[in-house]
Amino acid sequence: MDKSSPIGVFDSGIGGLSVLKQLIRFLPYESYVYLGDTARVPYGNKSPETVKAYAGQCTEFLLDKGVKLIVVACNTVSSVALDAVIKTAGKKVPVIGMIEPASEAALRETKNKKIGIIGTRATVNSGAYSALINKLGGKKIEVHSTACPLFVPIAEEGLDSHPAAKMIAEEYLSEMKNAGIDTLVLGCTHYPLLADLFRQVLPGIDLIDSGEHSSVRALRILADKDLLVDTKDEFVQKPKLDFYVTDLPAMFYDLAYKFLGFKIDKPQKIELE
Repeated sequence: MDKSSPIGVFDSGIGGLSVLKQLIRFLPYESYVYLGDTARVPYGNKSPETVKAYAGQCTEFLLDKGVKLIVVACNTVSSVALDAVIKTAGKKVPVIGMIEPASEAALRETKNKKIGIIGTRATVNSGAYSALINKLGGKKIEVHSTACPLFVPIAEEGLDSHPAAKMIAEEYLSEMKNAGIDTLVLGCTHYPLLADLFRQVLPGIDLIDSGEHSSVRALRILADKDLLVDTKDEFVQKPKLDFYVTDLPAMFYDLAYKFLGFKIDKPQKIELE
């Protein structure tokens, strides 16, 4: 492992591309290996034991690629299996999940100490976000959590501007609106695509993008370990990216463009064991 080694990113599917977008924003000169376990998505309806097993396989794959840092771009894995990833990665390769950076950011941003958390059922039911926020912020912090399973298909189908999407968002977020939260943690990597929708329903809200804050942490870790790339050549239109998937969904390219904002090359299909 050296400065030229890539950063590894994995997710149960393609939602982690929103995290990759933020990594490219903060670390545009790095190279990346992205793994989407698209054959076994979603992880959210699997048992913790199964998620840990899948996460371990993804981690082993990235380690075989010689990555210098692993970003777990999946809130479900970050909620129930981050320790397993860290154990598999060992002491030499740092691991960053979604929960801690976003929780710390929410505590920094909130003014009235009322924080909302939205995510998949698995992420919300794990209680990982609320437990950490309460641990770091103490009893003075008021946390409201809601599972929002319909937001993922809305994001993937590009229906965020549809009237039905606003009705669903108003239903999901009504309790938080009544509670007067001023900060909302986007506990799913698809949710940044719906930022405008959330701001319509909760005017003036501060949105916490876990991908953004995990990317800032990645920058700091690599800088502290003197592992940032030396080359600062003029940035080209696309950074060096290697994509791997366990299945190639029909809408993969359209969704990848939606998340990243540029077209990607054909990913390599692999099997995980």
